[in-house]
Amino acid sequence: MAPAAIAACGAPSPPRRSIAPSLRCAAPGARPRHNHVLHRPSAATLPVQKPHAVGRQRPGRAHCSQTEAVAAASSTVDDDEACELVRGADLVIGEGDDSVRAYLFEAVKNNNGTGILLLSDIFGFEDSATRDFAYRVACNGYNVLVPDLFRGNPWRKSLPAEAEGFEQWLSGHAPARVSGDVDACTRWLVEEFTAAGDSKKLGVIGFCYGGGRLVETLARDAGKNAFSAGVCFYGSRMDASLGDRIAAPVLFVCGDGDALCPVETVRELERRARGAKAVVYAGRGHAFAHRPRSEEEDADAEDAFNAMRSWMHDHLLA
Repeated sequence: MAPAAIAACGAPSPPRRSIAPSLRCAAPGARPRHNHVLHRPSAATLPVQKPHAVGRQRPGRAHCSQTEAVAAASSTVDDDEACELVRGADLVIGEGDDSVRAYLFEAVKNNNGTGILLLSDIFGFEDSATRDFAYRVACNGYNVLVPDLFRGNPWRKSLPAEAEGFEQWLSGHAPARVSGDVDACTRWLVEEFTAAGDSKKLGVIGFCYGGGRLVETLARDAGKNAFSAGVCFYGSRMDASLGDRIAAPVLFVCGDGDALCPVETVRELERRARGAKAVVYAGRGHAFAHRPRSEEEDADAEDAFNAMRSWMHDHLLA
């Protein structure tokens, strides 16, 4: 990956201080007790101008609207209540060297019982842009699990930006180990939500690096059918040949100016994967949906979020 391509991923957002008590899942299928209520981040902790805007400035637009809550769960919960009552918990899934840290966002009053696995970009599961997006998804009634794909060593701005430095960092995250962690989190979601009878369906969302892993995850899921829908935001290093093995319908979102996610690859995946759909935004580059850098990108980011929300609702809840 060239320095320019690394820069296209966007600057990492600072990790958010953990505000939930640590919780370890020691026994498969055990129902954890999540006692901490995670309230919407305030202007004191994030640089926002409006009380509804989480993570980035968007004057006049609420992140969690009554429309979002109704679309997700036909909820009549008040706007502020739906968005403020999101429970957060630190998790450790698995035991010993095979354990993986994760963070769970749970909707409270409008919880639809459905689990979603969110696979981050290279900046990891503690990056605020990733957690803000997961928080928004949870506001729509979902239970969103964000695993630490990099075992405490995400890409940092302070690391060497040249391609060799990036590849050296990436080589420290063996694909087999990453896929094993993703599969462990998938099993946890199955045991926690589908096997427990809370929901019959699970979804998966991936950004950039996580988008590439989403394609691999759904290909491995063939025949198991743990996931019923996916949304891939500008996945990097995606193997289009895996599309033939993907059974869950996937929405692919990208920009036509993204060197890390060629439109040709997205179109091939759309053609190969059953029920897939591609949405390509003109003039947009990498990371525009969760790291917008302008008012124009912000508008497309909002549109992409709404497309994701509708896709998940139609395939997981309708």
